[in-house]
Amino acid sequence: MESITIPGTDLTPSRVGLGTWAIGGWKWGGADDANAVRTIHAALDRGITLIDTAPAYGFGHSEEVVGRALAEYGQRDKVVLATKTALEWQEGSDGVVRNASAARIEKEVEDSLRRLRTEAIDLYQIHWPDPRVPMEETANAMQRLYRDGKIRAIGVSNFSPEQCDAFRQVAPLHSVQPPLNLFERDAERDIIPYARREGLVFLAYGALCRGLLTGKMHADSAFTGDDLRQSDPKFQSRFTQYLAAVEALTQLARERHDKPVLALAVRWVLDSHPNAIALWGARRPDQVTPLDALDGWSLTASDLRDIDAIIDEHVTDPVGPEFMAPPARED
Repeated sequence: MESITIPGTDLTPSRVGLGTWAIGGWKWGGADDANAVRTIHAALDRGITLIDTAPAYGFGHSEEVVGRALAEYGQRDKVVLATKTALEWQEGSDGVVRNASAARIEKEVEDSLRRLRTEAIDLYQIHWPDPRVPMEETANAMQRLYRDGKIRAIGVSNFSPEQCDAFRQVAPLHSVQPPLNLFERDAERDIIPYARREGLVFLAYGALCRGLLTGKMHADSAFTGDDLRQSDPKFQSRFTQYLAAVEALTQLARERHDKPVLALAVRWVLDSHPNAIALWGARRPDQVTPLDALDGWSLTASDLRDIDAIIDEHVTDPVGPEFMAPPARED
């Protein structure tokens, strides 16, 4: 498995990381804990050394599962453990709101350390910017945790370049985490060029576009309960457009490289962006088996042009990931 160094740190995570938003059971239906632990172990066995989680995934449950899995697996020193902060929820609620106050961050880090069963978090990230809290307060809180050794590196998620600049006036910044996949490329206009220019690693979340790029969905796929995809237009009014694009991408991947479309989707992230880590979501051990198809090949310049042409042809009414943004707190 390819690896990358996070500048300013001694962290060298794999360029494909395991994202545990599905394992936590948040907006994806229920999750089986024992199966989730096996999934994490299967990813580690295949050379993944980065696990990305957050308290908001399952309201703390995802972190607990990750902590249990790592405790059982051992070799904690070989894993780059990333989690997040600055979202909160109320007991009995089904959603989260932004809260990047110092008090919230200082409480959350202790909860995360306990749930993850670790003495320090390798990469601690602000999950979403909070318009109600001065950036100086947020950055100062993260700086204190960094100085005290509770976290080893600082990241931000869903930040603009301007917000990153404001944060960096107070605290160091080592990584950014925007959404990025073949169908959602807004980050290529601003935050990704910024990360490259400033020497930051970026973690691309949603590399498989919430399962759309696995090649396993079809026109009568149904999303029920609290599944996040019920509010994503790509899986509703525009579903046929995206499925047609996936079918054409599947044919390209098979004919040119004898690979599945999900391997093509992840290779696109890695080959297009040399400072990227692609986050791969899975909730069952068999869903990490396709990792084996990533090594030993890459996309050509011709492939990249043809991939763009396929998407332009079939996705005539594209939509981004903006529906995922949690609200700010009310007055």
